Amino acid sequence: MRPHRTDGVSLSFGILFLLVVLWWAVSAVVTVHLPAVGWLVAGGLIVFGVIGLLGALRSARGVTPEPAMAAAAPAEPAQPEIPGDLPPEMHASIVRELLDDPADRFGREHPAPPEKEQR
Repeated sequence: MRPHRTDGVSLSFGILFLLVVLWWAVSAVVTVHLPAVGWLVAGGLIVFGVIGLLGALRSARGVTPEPAMAAAAPAEPAQPEIPGDLPPEMHASIVRELLDDPADRFGREHPAPPEKEQR
């Protein structure tokens, strides 16, 4: 496992969590009357939040956009490809086939068998 730099925000919240657990363990054994504990905890959470925000802002300041993303603007929109290599007769045949009713075409390609006379 390679060593990495210490993450201050994670370390701060880990220490805060351990302090809360220690406080719970001590208060389970010993009764301590501190009416201002709520204010101390709230102030500590606010301080840790401000430290976390400053750390996030500081690390985001060093990030620069990639040059490939900045130069990726398209020069002009793509033009649709017009099929110009078909002879006009074939193009007209395709259009007629598309406009033809499928039921009529099926009837022409598959004629009905002649009916047998009944005796």
